[in-house]
Amino acid sequence: MLFCPYCSNYLTIGAPEGTNRWQCSSCPYIFAIKKEMTSRTHLKRKEVDDVMGGEAAWENVDKVPAVCPKCDYGEAYYRQLQIRSADEPMTTFYRCVNCKNQWREN
Repeated sequence: MLFCPYCSNYLTIGAPEGTNRWQCSSCPYIFAIKKEMTSRTHLKRKEVDDVMGGEAAWENVDKVPAVCPKCDYGEAYYRQLQIRSADEPMTTFYRCVNCKNQWREN
C-alpha cells in the first residue's frame, strides 16, 4: 500500500494513457510506474500458549488404574478440568505412566 506524500490518502493504480501509474483520488498527485514494483512483508508468528498447562500441570497429580490405549499399560496419572459450561460435568484427562500418551474420558 502506498500513500500520497502530500495529502496522505491511499494511492490507487490507474492506466488512462496506457501506462500504469499511482494516482491520488483527492489531489492531483501522480507517480508513473516505470519498472516492476514488488514488496514483501514477512509476518512474525505469535507464540502459542499451552492451554492445558504443559508439563507443569502434571506435577503432583494422582495415579489411577486405567489402561493406556496406546501401550496397554495399566496405570495412568489423571486430572480433571472444567472445559465446558458449569452445568456440564468435568472432563477427566489421563496420562500414561509408561509412555506419557494423553487421552481424555468421553
